[in-house]
Amino acid sequence: MLAAIPCFMPNLSKQTKDNTNRRIAASYVLPIAARSPQIRALSGYLRKLSRILDDVVVVDGSAPEVFDRHARAWGDYVRHIRPAIRTTNGKVAGVVTGVQAARHEAVVIADDDVRYRAAELRQMAGLLTGYEVVRPQNRFVPLPWHARWDTARSLLNRLTGGDWPGTLGVRKSALLKAGGYSGDALFENLEMVRTVKAAGGREALALDLIVDRRPPTAQHFLSQRTRQAYDEWARPGRLAAQLSLLPLSVWLTRRIGPFALVVIAALGITAAEAGRRKAGGQLAFPSSSALWAPAWLAERALTSWAALSTRLLFGGVKYRDKRLKRAATPMRELTRRVVG
Repeated sequence: MLAAIPCFMPNLSKQTKDNTNRRIAASYVLPIAARSPQIRALSGYLRKLSRILDDVVVVDGSAPEVFDRHARAWGDYVRHIRPAIRTTNGKVAGVVTGVQAARHEAVVIADDDVRYRAAELRQMAGLLTGYEVVRPQNRFVPLPWHARWDTARSLLNRLTGGDWPGTLGVRKSALLKAGGYSGDALFENLEMVRTVKAAGGREALALDLIVDRRPPTAQHFLSQRTRQAYDEWARPGRLAAQLSLLPLSVWLTRRIGPFALVVIAALGITAAEAGRRKAGGQLAFPSSSALWAPAWLAERALTSWAALSTRLLFGGVKYRDKRLKRAATPMRELTRRVVG
């Protein structure tokens, strides 16, 4: 009798395999604007995405000759389209165009240096069934020195409201209901999240959804220091705290001596380590990551003042060939604009 039982049972291993191989009913939007062809950097990843997801959209704002080469390389397995609108922050035009073109309600938006795995995409799609916008966590892979430096920022942010990665998940209907989001803001991810929330959407801060990201070159990393500090104009309380780092360190050193800097560094490392351990982050970030916190705090102590000077002297920070004054729209203003 026992030997006959398997004859009447479904093939669970085959069913599980079929479920695993089924494409995820979600859209992936990749906005790019490249000066040179990105075929070598992106073709393998895009082909992999096309086997995992039901809909992959590349919104390409590159020059015509680069666009044409991308179309020939990717057109067989992704939808390759041009931005339908123009915005001061060009990434916003790509995102809004891609979301409008998406075939599914669940939309994953990601920069060209983000690298999702299938399990992470399934987790994102699952979260989007209960939330209108999802903010995961990035980690740099591999980890050259400047990526370790910037990882300290991520760990501190995990402890203070979550990091801002190069990828978000959003429900198509939620973003369209809000009328899209401003293309004049520098901190475009925060602008989009605030806009969706102003329209009544719910945000999931998914600290346990950790997605790989390729680090920039060291030269690009260094060029972004003041620009990233300028983002904090969108969050005046954080900007004020970061502006206070330099005068506070000088004052404490004069009062107590150099030992004050040791105490500040120790506090920074402790906070970063707490962020690393939050929501299982210790499994994703190396144990040495928190040791870079003093370097990042010293950087921000200086670059926050550079961001202030940039605002006062030049009216905004340089973004490609433009200057952007607004980091992000205040939540109160967005609520009036979207709801009113």
